[in-house]
Amino acid sequence: MTDHSVRVLSTLALKGAVGLLAANYRAASGVRIDADFAPTLALLERLRGGETADLVILTREGLDEMAREGHIAPESCVDRARSYVGLAVRAGAARPNIATEAALRATLCGARSVAYSRIGASGILFSRLIERLGIAAEVNARAVIIPAGFTAERLVTGEADLAVQQISELKQVSGIEVVGPIPLELQTPAVFSAGRTMSSANKDAADHLLRYLASAEVAPVLRETGLEP
Repeated sequence: MTDHSVRVLSTLALKGAVGLLAANYRAASGVRIDADFAPTLALLERLRGGETADLVILTREGLDEMAREGHIAPESCVDRARSYVGLAVRAGAARPNIATEAALRATLCGARSVAYSRIGASGILFSRLIERLGIAAEVNARAVIIPAGFTAERLVTGEADLAVQQISELKQVSGIEVVGPIPLELQTPAVFSAGRTMSSANKDAADHLLRYLASAEVAPVLRETGLEP
């Protein structure tokens, strides 16, 4: 592998993992990972708008959509990680009980303000969940709904006392503590998948990086950053 870079567009959920893996990958292959991170829906718009990359990491649904539209080589698509939506509080704050549906409902209704994301997979799941629990009007009246980015930053600023997002995204913010996942029976894990773009000028390098992301040495890094391989 020669010394050059692979352009990666990735969903925010893998920002921690890709950041940790990039140095190891460059040392082993001489190839730099030039990564840009945004929510899946924002990345779909950018790809449709003609932005170029060698490799993309999106939700499985997003990647399938891009493959159908001819942006991604379908044979290159591989599932990389599974992620659950969780709750976090500011570091040092009391950790609320979210172990059951009833406990979660009570915690959300008792919160001064809940921060969640408008367009991320976690925000879509959470808005459906509070509808199903019958507490949407109550929670949304006091919620901090952010357009994009990390919801846990609102804990640090004091704007919210609970933050909801993929656990891997909550872990990107210092000064907070992850309480745990929303009860697993109330959520479907997001599956994040990687694929090579049809327009990639670095097909060999992109395929090499895809193989690396599937390797056993990557699994502990995924776990460390809040994802399941």
